[in-house]
Amino acid sequence: MRIRVLEELAKRGNTFTFEDLKKISNSGDDVLWVILSRLEKKGWIERIEKGKYIIIPLGAEKGKYTLNEFVIGSLLVKPYAIAYWSALHFYGLTEQIPNMVYIQTPARKKKQNIEIFGVNYRIVRVKKAKIFGIRKEWIDETEVNITDKEKTIIDCLDKPQYCGGIVEVAKALKNGEFDKSKLIEYSSRIGNSAVIRRLGYLCDLLKIDVSPPVVDTRNYLYLDPTMPKAGVKNARWRLIINLDEKDLRGI
Repeated sequence: MRIRVLEELAKRGNTFTFEDLKKISNSGDDVLWVILSRLEKKGWIERIEKGKYIIIPLGAEKGKYTLNEFVIGSLLVKPYAIAYWSALHFYGLTEQIPNMVYIQTPARKKKQNIEIFGVNYRIVRVKKAKIFGIRKEWIDETEVNITDKEKTIIDCLDKPQYCGGIVEVAKALKNGEFDKSKLIEYSSRIGNSAVIRRLGYLCDLLKIDVSPPVVDTRNYLYLDPTMPKAGVKNARWRLIINLDEKDLRGI
């Protein structure tokens, strides 16, 4: 029975959940947990989290086999999207290699920082209204949700702490190719005026032909909230520029 169950699960992909197992079996939950325990002891599957598993291919050694980190990340929370620094790296928009996988979700997750098979995952919870601009990519025969290039930029401007700071966004804007109308649309849709201001300032500084609407406000925000809280004021975008403009221009 265990082999038949595993073969049936393998037809559906290289990962599965307890709920997937229940759909193909008439056995009770207690019996299914025992089956999973025995499969794991034999080295045929390995647990990612409770009720979430990967299937170990024939010839592979348990403990030494793993899947692409985005595939594993796709199992950790629903709905989700690979985002922020991870998405920047996926599109080749940063030369930096993130030390963790960033996953965006509107759902609650008890643990925001998770380590699986030596890889660190950060679950970033956002409002449901911020979940848009998502595309699907096939990775290791699995369909994975990832923010598109424009949404990745907007997300990083919204939460620079999850992308290595505004400098990484500036590099991406300068070196990447983007749908300019999407950038403007997304910057308003995200619902954070700081995003519009940061985008507008960077595009002005880097001479990028993107013109988001100027925000009508008197208050000032920091260009990069991850950096020291000191700098000169930019009246047009109502930002405190707490980075060296020469460094930004020269990236």
